[in-house]
Amino acid sequence: MRKRLLLMLVLFLAEFAASQAVQQSRTLVINGQSGEVPVLQMNGRSFVDLAALAQLANGTLGFHGDQIVLSLPASAANVPAKAPSASQPSNSAFSKDFMTAGIETMSVIREWRSALANAIQNGYPVSANWVESYRGKAAQNLRLASVAASTDSDQQALQLLTNELDNMQKWNDKILKARKDMDAAKYMSPDALNNDPLFQKILNCAHSLAAMSASGQFQDDGSCH
Repeated sequence: MRKRLLLMLVLFLAEFAASQAVQQSRTLVINGQSGEVPVLQMNGRSFVDLAALAQLANGTLGFHGDQIVLSLPASAANVPAKAPSASQPSNSAFSKDFMTAGIETMSVIREWRSALANAIQNGYPVSANWVESYRGKAAQNLRLASVAASTDSDQQALQLLTNELDNMQKWNDKILKARKDMDAAKYMSPDALNNDPLFQKILNCAHSLAAMSASGQFQDDGSCH
């Protein structure tokens, strides 16, 4: 840019004596900044006053011996925007690692819920040792999801996943207590699960989390609160 301006100045001085210059006031736009500057038109070429150019571009013009020094600030428009790295995804979406751990957590909770529901509807025995493997695996996957959470959406969804696991544990304990108290008969009817508010809450939250997983975006419909 500097060399081009100096070349224009040299050409102007060389041709000035041989040609008649016409001076006009024109609007000059530099890096999005516009202003009126005097422009000399000569032999089909346009030349801009260096002092006016420096003022418009917020630059400086200096003279050192036989040198003319024009300094222009770097344009912010010429600096490429920094793209988000793979390890720092956009906060509007779930990160890849969190998605993987979250889906694993949801899958284990679904298996746990289905196995327990099938057992109480068919009169199968339910013991703490039998369901412990589901609980332990779900808790482990939730810890992995917690470590992987890096975006705002990750953190918000993590809280809903935690709520789902907590509710599943409460329902699990409720079923085990009923079995221990010999009060399992009320869970044997076909409509037992439909009339259980806690089970329906767990089921609705599972549907909400599955929809978020499919879209890759955090959308809280209140089902997991």
